[in-house]
Amino acid sequence: MEITCDKCNSKFRVPDEKIPAGLESIPCPKCKNRISINNPQKAEEQAPKEQGHPADPAMKAEFSFDEALPSDSYDASDKPFDFVEEEGKTALVCESDPEFKKRVLEALHLMEYNITEAKNGRDVLKKMRYHNYDVIVLNEKFDNPNPDANPVMMNLERMQMSTRRNIFVTLLSERFRTMDNMTAFQKSVNIIINTRNIEDFGKIFSRGVTDHEYFYRVFRESMKKLGRV
Repeated sequence: MEITCDKCNSKFRVPDEKIPAGLESIPCPKCKNRISINNPQKAEEQAPKEQGHPADPAMKAEFSFDEALPSDSYDASDKPFDFVEEEGKTALVCESDPEFKKRVLEALHLMEYNITEAKNGRDVLKKMRYHNYDVIVLNEKFDNPNPDANPVMMNLERMQMSTRRNIFVTLLSERFRTMDNMTAFQKSVNIIINTRNIEDFGKIFSRGVTDHEYFYRVFRESMKKLGRV
């Protein structure tokens, strides 16, 4: 769903399924003006009223963001639903090493990504629940010393392909060599960058993204010709 603030004209996008049932307006993340939305679940909420049944008291006409989600899954200090400006590319960085993170952030800033830094594995899963990122940079040992039991990797492997193919996943690894395409395929990521090559992160990442965009441009055009898009 695309949402535009009628006061500051900022535009935002958020998946329909991420909007809680009963929510009819939200505060603009920039100017705090209330923005009315056409909630796709609104019709379902109104059904009990039309049948003469009392409405569920939890289904208010207007929710605060603290009420909209359980307290353990949403932090009111975060941006509501991780709203991202329509024209911006987004990146989620999952890296704990300060030096590695510095290199990654510098490269992503130069490429004009809107960057979110994850605190731990649970924080990553929460953020991925409320926003589909264009890029995810993940160290295989992020928040877990066992790279073969990384919860973020497991979540990516279970993701629906229609969503997963729109995310460029970069895996930072001490074990695998840079640009090892076979291992990248096995690990369900788009590109591997060995941490020994972290100083060249920007060049390697940029090349990988370019190849990815070219491949899927051809794929989408082919799907369109076949009438599957």
